[in-house]
Amino acid sequence: ASDDTGDVVLTFFRAKPGYVEKLLPVGTKRYVSGTLQFYDGMPQMVHPDRIVDKAAFAQLSGIDPVYPLTEGLALGSLRRAVGQALQKLPELPEWISADVIRRCKFPPVAEAFRRVHQPVELTDILPDGPFWSRLAFDELLAGQMALALIRAQLRRPAGDRNAGDGHLRRQIIDALPYALTTSQRQAVAAITDDLRQPVRMLRLLQGDVGSGKTVVALLAAAAVTEVGKQAALMAPTEILARQHIKTIAPLAERAGLRVAILTGREKGKERRDILSRLEAGEIDLLVGTHALIQDDVVYKALALAVVDEQHRFGVRERLALTSKGEAVDVLVLSATPIPRTLVLTYFGDMDVSELHEKPAGRQPIDTRAVPLGRLEEVMDGVGRALKSGKRVYWICPLVEESEAEGTEHLTNATKRFESLRKRFGEAVGLVHGQMKGTDKDRVMAQFASGEIGLLVATTVVEVGVDVPAASIMVIENAERFGLAQLHQLRGRIGRGAEASTCLLLYKEPLSDMSKARLNAIRETTDGFRIAEEDLKLRGEGDVLGVRQSGLPGYRIARSAALPPLSVRARRGGAPDRRGIDITPPSPAAAAARPRWRPAQRGPCRRERRFSSAVRSRAAPRPRT
Repeated sequence: ASDDTGDVVLTFFRAKPGYVEKLLPVGTKRYVSGTLQFYDGMPQMVHPDRIVDKAAFAQLSGIDPVYPLTEGLALGSLRRAVGQALQKLPELPEWISADVIRRCKFPPVAEAFRRVHQPVELTDILPDGPFWSRLAFDELLAGQMALALIRAQLRRPAGDRNAGDGHLRRQIIDALPYALTTSQRQAVAAITDDLRQPVRMLRLLQGDVGSGKTVVALLAAAAVTEVGKQAALMAPTEILARQHIKTIAPLAERAGLRVAILTGREKGKERRDILSRLEAGEIDLLVGTHALIQDDVVYKALALAVVDEQHRFGVRERLALTSKGEAVDVLVLSATPIPRTLVLTYFGDMDVSELHEKPAGRQPIDTRAVPLGRLEEVMDGVGRALKSGKRVYWICPLVEESEAEGTEHLTNATKRFESLRKRFGEAVGLVHGQMKGTDKDRVMAQFASGEIGLLVATTVVEVGVDVPAASIMVIENAERFGLAQLHQLRGRIGRGAEASTCLLLYKEPLSDMSKARLNAIRETTDGFRIAEEDLKLRGEGDVLGVRQSGLPGYRIARSAALPPLSVRARRGGAPDRRGIDITPPSPAAAAARPRWRPAQRGPCRRERRFSSAVRSRAAPRPRT
């Protein structure tokens, strides 16, 4: 085939006899579009997407949607199926009130479906345009309704309230070796006020690594204990639960609080004794893992449920814990600060307290990125640190060698432990999630006491491990960790008065995403800023499901448009109380923008244009 710009070879594999002749009658004019490639120096197009005559070309919109595909599913087949579905689309009744549709300037839902799948203008498929915004609003509103049902269950009116006169709280505060920060005092005051209200508390306490959430949770537990009630603190891992009891027990003892721990390790007579004391009301605060919500765990008067690392638990676990008592107040903790966008979207009416300050005396952490080619230099530096009495973490991504795809270049903790043990002798220990609980405790105790100076570990130490003397961390294959995970791991050091260093060992070459992660973690130790960067890089996950990250968290709504739409969805279409105009822009206003980037999700797939068939690939779900 040819036009005034030159010739092109149109290639068809396994074409049936007569098929090509029918598509391309000799001597006639056809409009052809597809991906132009070069083979043996000659431009060619393999299986063109479109071959049409002049009449069919005149009917083309010039914009074709690109859909995510799977093996065996062709793009043309999917486009035809969508087109047929749109032709059969009935007049759908509106489930949103006419007042909301008028105020938000939303088109009818059927028109929105058609214009997103069969756009007339490029602006039709902008995520903040009226058509996509309408479908995104529907999705967000459905999510907010589901969350509202859960919130209504959790916030139903309570009977007796759960805040005492403060005598136990004062004793705990007096026993602290430091003064509470301003944020901690404000959080405790807000929680105490919630416990006095006629509805159940539902509060999120979010704070950076080492900001003192455990102490606030203990003071909340003391408030309910003052009126003869019980509290439970549920953590996702046994290590974190035992770290909490280690922090809580000395302070609770000074105030006369009776605390106990219940995990999978407590069995037989010990477990039966704990359960009988709990049912008799002889335990004021029970700390544990999922063991707290087993059927045989009975509380005498559970009044407060504290859920740590709330993003690691599903709605089912939280509801199971609150069902153990009557009108139980809920306090959820998050060690990974959550961006305001997600707080608005996910937690809606949940009250939020933030802990911004860290305890006095904490030293900044010097974070550096080092290529794996300099591994020997790093080991030499670790050796010097061990000789001077410092304690070092060495983090590996795997427990042992794996045959999983993409892990062939990753260092496993077992192998690294063996190599470091040969070099530094008995000063090296190993801990990972596949070890028995008692073995993990023994190694951690040796590291905390200084019996071993170098701890090789997996991400099992990501949360809840508190060894103030540890001041150096090496994270191997850092490019394979998520941003929030790197921040959590780094939070294991810098907890004492000594300056700390974190080395991020990476394998070259780095992808753009890995570079962005390492740059972000190097530039700041502010968990709130890191959380915002993490949202941009990874996405928001699925609040009603199990995914904690990914793009997109919703099928239609995009991260960039979440804040204004989620505010409206949560208020049923009512305007933002702050008076900010969050009405989707008109097509004309959207078209006036200087540059268009589909959903800010990286480069779109572009095609070379051939002949007169000018095409633009516009994706209902833009992808990289």
